[in-house]
Amino acid sequence: MKIIDISRPLKNDTPIWPGDTPFTFSLNWTKEETGSVNVGQLTMSSHTGTHVDAPFHFDSDGKRILDMPLERFMGRAIVVSVEGTLEISPEHVMGIDFTGVDKVLFKTNAWKLSGKFPENIPPVHKELPAFLKEKGINLIGVDLPSVDPLDSKELVAHHSLREHDIGILEGIDLSHVDPGVYELVALPLPLQEGDGSPVRAVLIDRRT
Repeated sequence: MKIIDISRPLKNDTPIWPGDTPFTFSLNWTKEETGSVNVGQLTMSSHTGTHVDAPFHFDSDGKRILDMPLERFMGRAIVVSVEGTLEISPEHVMGIDFTGVDKVLFKTNAWKLSGKFPENIPPVHKELPAFLKEKGINLIGVDLPSVDPLDSKELVAHHSLREHDIGILEGIDLSHVDPGVYELVALPLPLQEGDGSPVRAVLIDRRT
């Protein structure tokens, strides 16, 4: 069994959505001060780095993170390469066998510089969620900060995914992952009113 970390490291220069809360980590107490322990402090947006969106993020009447079933964030997932595309559309997955899989992760490699927020990304086509729902998919993951264009206000893909009851995992790192089937674990924090949550996302490869 091999465990593959697909989370982006969180550090003080982690790129964030323009205008959002910067990520910072600092030691509130040091071992020298307490005589026994170091204690850190985090400041961050709920959409920093590798994270999941709750419907409340883009729908004020939508579910919060704690309302979502944990099963949504773990299970068999297929990694699909769509490198070089301008948009992630149904055509990219027409010939894929989704038998025994309920999550799909798209490898675009469009976020070239990990230390810089991208200027352009290939968004999810509005018709893709309906196609994936028919295949039994309940979560989509992208190696991008969003499933919609970065300047979108309508968030068509977000809303379409919610309408088809498909979860959203954003900001994963698939640069070192080959296409294929894995087990995904990407559990959010139990934030009762959360509109999203950072996750430690991993793939488990039991073929090795």
